[in-house]
Amino acid sequence: MYEITVHHLMRPLLGWKIFAGMAVVVIQLCVAAHTQEEKREQYLGTSLQASQTGRTGAGLGSTGMAVAKSGKADGTGNLQLGGERRPLYRLNRSDVVALSFTLSPEFDQTLTIQPDGYVTLKDAEPVLAQGLTLEEFREAVRKAYAGYLNDPEVAVALKEFEHPYFVAGGEVGKPGKYELRADTSVLEAVEIAGGFTHQAKHSQVLLFRKLSDDLVEARVFNLKKMLKEKSLGEISLLRPGDMVFVPQNSVSKIEHFLSKPSLSMYVSPTQF
Repeated sequence: MYEITVHHLMRPLLGWKIFAGMAVVVIQLCVAAHTQEEKREQYLGTSLQASQTGRTGAGLGSTGMAVAKSGKADGTGNLQLGGERRPLYRLNRSDVVALSFTLSPEFDQTLTIQPDGYVTLKDAEPVLAQGLTLEEFREAVRKAYAGYLNDPEVAVALKEFEHPYFVAGGEVGKPGKYELRADTSVLEAVEIAGGFTHQAKHSQVLLFRKLSDDLVEARVFNLKKMLKEKSLGEISLLRPGDMVFVPQNSVSKIEHFLSKPSLSMYVSPTQF
């Protein structure tokens, strides 16, 4: 009789144990599913942000900006890695720059770059400015004043500068110096300068590009052939300071690189 009573009492207890065990399993499954859903949403959010960053080039945060600015901004970086298409402006002779010192305004000054490419600083050694970007020049000025000022903070502003230009000479309608306002090809430069004359040698249009004060690069374009074959995409774009020269007679041979004095064989070096 006692054994039967115990057996009847244990049966409900066993049922509650089974129910409690199943409930624990269900709760664990729900928690696991919820955790997995949170991870999936987090992953999708990260993927979406990365996708937006890739499309806009900047993204929504500092990481996107860093990617957009990767590569060199001076036209020398890889364009596929974020390099700038347009090179930064480099200082030239006769440019006017203004220096502003944050903590030492008594050193503020406005300078004109001299014919030798240097500027004379107040209470400091002269600094070479020609050929430098504004940031490079700012760093050069900061170093020049390092012996006079403690960790100088200086800002540089370009006040006056020579607008980009190209020179067209030889057998064109209006030889001269022209402002380079937009992307301009060699053919467009000839058109701006009044087009070819009747004596022009269309098949040997010369492009001279100054690489340094003493070295010039020369390229020859057969515009007659390019126009006939409609291969205008092969025509080079001009850079500031380039010279386009259209000869009257055939040029038998021209070196790829020339010294500036040797330009007198084709054009007047004073034009370039």
